[in-house]
Amino acid sequence: MSLFRDNAALQRYELDAPEGQSIAEYRDVAGVRAILHVETPDTARGRGYASKLMAAIVEDARANGRTLRPSCSFAVAYFRRHADAGDVLA
Repeated sequence: MSLFRDNAALQRYELDAPEGQSIAEYRDVAGVRAILHVETPDTARGRGYASKLMAAIVEDARANGRTLRPSCSFAVAYFRRHADAGDVLA
């Protein structure tokens, strides 16, 4: 089971999983949340945790009326693969 949270103190989203914690660092700029870096520990790679993290970030943005700007290559690729998430793009 995984656990998602917005760790505002560290300006990052976190997803806990048995193999380790995936994170997405962000910064809020002019009312837009920029996703700067997505990282999954080596022990958890290839299990879909980064995509689960991004899906949770999209749902969080919808729930909180927030728009996102992907800046790192993984976040950009996620939005290219998931056109249904385009409604939260700035």
